[in-house]
Amino acid sequence: MKNVKKIAFTSLMLISSSAFAATEVTSYKSPYCGCCTEWEQHMKDNGYDVKTEKHEDMSAIKKKLGVDPRLTSCHTAVIDGYVFEGHIPASDIKEFLADPRDYKGLAVPGMPMGSPGMEYGDKKDKYQVVAFKENGKLALFNTHN
Repeated sequence: MKNVKKIAFTSLMLISSSAFAATEVTSYKSPYCGCCTEWEQHMKDNGYDVKTEKHEDMSAIKKKLGVDPRLTSCHTAVIDGYVFEGHIPASDIKEFLADPRDYKGLAVPGMPMGSPGMEYGDKKDKYQVVAFKENGKLALFNTHN
């Protein structure tokens, strides 16, 4: 009986630590970008713990993390080893992390108005969240506005 309790406790700790790891965000951004700060606040408001790293040369970060140039935006984030490019809603990130399949991450190319961090009045562009693979293949993940 003692071993069963120990196994159950160990399993619970592994599940808890995995769930916790998925809430930690490392956000890479230019020191001069305000909309990136707004996106980070959106993530915090949705329960994520955000660590910010400011870099003068974001293109080097994007290249290192394997972000396809077709998908670039202003900031890049990493959560649990997956890459998230641009103004992706936290709800899409949560859904992706629940079942990432064989994708490397998600991206919102450009800086569409109305996306998290890009809210200005009632302006809202229609935009897409794209899932991407290591080999460059893309798939539509979600559409907003």
